[in-house]
Amino acid sequence: MVPAVVPFGAGAPATFDAREPVGLLACGGRFPVAFAEKARACGIPVVCVGFVGMADPALKDLCTEFTWLKRLSLGGIMRAFHRGGVRRWTMAGKFEKRIIFQPWRWLRLVPDWRLLRFWFFRRRSANNDDSLLLGLIEEFRRARLECVSALDLVPELLVREGILTKRKPTAAELRDIRFGWHLAREMGRLDVGQSVMVRERAVLAVEAIEGTDRAIARAGELCPRGGFVVVKVAKPEQDKRFDVPTVGTRTIESMRAAGATALAIEAGRTILLDEAETVALAERYGIAIASYAAPPE
Repeated sequence: MVPAVVPFGAGAPATFDAREPVGLLACGGRFPVAFAEKARACGIPVVCVGFVGMADPALKDLCTEFTWLKRLSLGGIMRAFHRGGVRRWTMAGKFEKRIIFQPWRWLRLVPDWRLLRFWFFRRRSANNDDSLLLGLIEEFRRARLECVSALDLVPELLVREGILTKRKPTAAELRDIRFGWHLAREMGRLDVGQSVMVRERAVLAVEAIEGTDRAIARAGELCPRGGFVVVKVAKPEQDKRFDVPTVGTRTIESMRAAGATALAIEAGRTILLDEAETVALAERYGIAIASYAAPPE
């Protein structure tokens, strides 16, 4: 039998086939599950390390090997991947970065010596996402583990261009989307966040470390009359290996609870999870979803 061969790695000539396992570092949300499901369908073994309290337990049944990560141990992740014969690995899902700012964080997180060395000596000075994650990727490369993009296996998760719901954004919502698009792009360029919430061309909230859902909730508190838009776009120089903007049913539920009425996302550069369910939920709540390749005219 000829093994399934799947292109893997942004711009890389290498391919993955069913004879070579891929490592998966899984955080929160549906993205890791979608990746594991596709890998299983292609016959690709997945060696998964899931963060306790973040990763979906369903991954245990989808992956060839599964290990819960109960502490921040870089060495533990690397050993799990090496045991599984992994050369290439990927990360998927949302890491709750705010846990690293808890009181007594080192006692709570119990980091290993490798993570401490990375944090205090090897990483870049900034604690923004790009600096931290690019530094981690380099740390894994030193251990002969090459990071690749999960989207090379599941490109179908990237949203297509167009109005996805029956209801289009109104003229007022379009004005707010145009206004918010450039602001969201600039926030991405600064590596602050990917989303902004806008009402009447006034910024209600900007996503930062709290994540999109909490930023939406804050916008709802500041604008109790509702009717605001959520604009979520990729960074100008988005690295496909991590932090790709992602929306799904949870986003729609957050919008409905806060009073948001329209969601604008970037076509071809945003992950839309469970598209049919997400669109159906938006239809039920009267929320418009629009995907643009460029700011709408």
